[in-house]
Amino acid sequence: MNHWTRRDFLKTSGAGLASLTSLNIADSFAQGSSSERIRHAVIGTGGQGSGHCRSFAKLKNCEVAAVCDLDPSRRDKAAASLPNASQVKKYDDFRRLLEDKSIDTVSIATCDHWHTPIALAAILAGKHVYVEKPCSHNVHESRLLVKAARRYKICVQHGTQRRSSGEAMAAVQALREGIIGKVLAGKAINHQLRKPIGRAPVSHSPEGVNYDFWLGPAPAHAFTNNRWHYNWHWFWDYGCGDLGNDGIHQVDVARWGLGVDYPKAVVCSGGQLFYDDDHETPDTQTIIYEYEKCHLIYEMRLFTPYALESHDNGNVFYGTEGKLEIGRKGAVVTLKDGAVKKIEGPAENNMENFLAAVRANDPSRLNARIDLGSISADLCHLGNLGTRLGGQRLEYDPVSGKVTRCGGREAEANALLTRHYRAGYELAYRG
Repeated sequence: MNHWTRRDFLKTSGAGLASLTSLNIADSFAQGSSSERIRHAVIGTGGQGSGHCRSFAKLKNCEVAAVCDLDPSRRDKAAASLPNASQVKKYDDFRRLLEDKSIDTVSIATCDHWHTPIALAAILAGKHVYVEKPCSHNVHESRLLVKAARRYKICVQHGTQRRSSGEAMAAVQALREGIIGKVLAGKAINHQLRKPIGRAPVSHSPEGVNYDFWLGPAPAHAFTNNRWHYNWHWFWDYGCGDLGNDGIHQVDVARWGLGVDYPKAVVCSGGQLFYDDDHETPDTQTIIYEYEKCHLIYEMRLFTPYALESHDNGNVFYGTEGKLEIGRKGAVVTLKDGAVKKIEGPAENNMENFLAAVRANDPSRLNARIDLGSISADLCHLGNLGTRLGGQRLEYDPVSGKVTRCGGREAEANALLTRHYRAGYELAYRG
């Protein structure tokens, strides 16, 4: 296995990735038909990435041709699970994968702090991209990702897959048609039990893993098991808490249903009422996104092993004539006279929609376009930002990309809109 240093990364992510921009970007399917076979690669093969391997392999005329992961055990397991296991290429360095001109599309299911850096490099390499939620680790990355996708006319699909749910589409259309009257509030509910993680001592990184490369743009830090598989979600250097992990699905649907983008203000409150361990991120959050004509309310409770609002994680829209609920068990309208109506729609697939847009070479056909997904990701980032600053009411200007008001803490807030990228791990595209 090659062990890449920051110097190696700097050499290849600079001159190497820059040279890839000379490729004929994103036109390989411009004249293609719906039957043309797509060669797909999965970068990051943990729980979500393994799911990507299975899902893309099942799609018609799609072959998972390569997998990439710094953990050799996960990488090998993912490759072995594929129907063409003996032909699957395996990489421990995404940059080497991106040099493979036979790869048409990639999906990114790494830690959050690598989503945008890899997505930008993939765009420059002419690959169409399916990037898991949240698409970015901070607001600055969201803006760059949208700019790059537009500049190079690349299909970039966001992993907020409810956008491709026929049921959710039908529910949102019903809201537009006034099924519950004037909609004044939408609630995004993330309630579940996520058990404590305890406290993990400093230890050696796993055999065969280049831990410095795993850290990438994040600050150098000694290895602990709690900063490794999955639990990285609960550290600000790598993850975005459960608001960015699971809550983003509900925030995205709420924003979609209300028909809004950036709010005029964000009111934040949150902390740890349940955890007393290595967690840095909250177990409890309440955030109000204020708009001119409605409110979007996010509620997160990670200590509840029971369903609320008659379903588990989901959404509730409140109108003048009733309410509409969207959860994993369906979409239901309850009118003020007590009448109940179930809303149904055809089954859809976010990955299938992605490949259809790729074959048409038309980003406008994406259900979860990156310009939509980035706004939902940014709402999560702003909610976390206010929470980290002790519970602030903040105002953000999406035109300038700056926090304009934050209780006198504007400088701190704006610093959290981006991050310091370690030398050698700078972003491949900077606008």
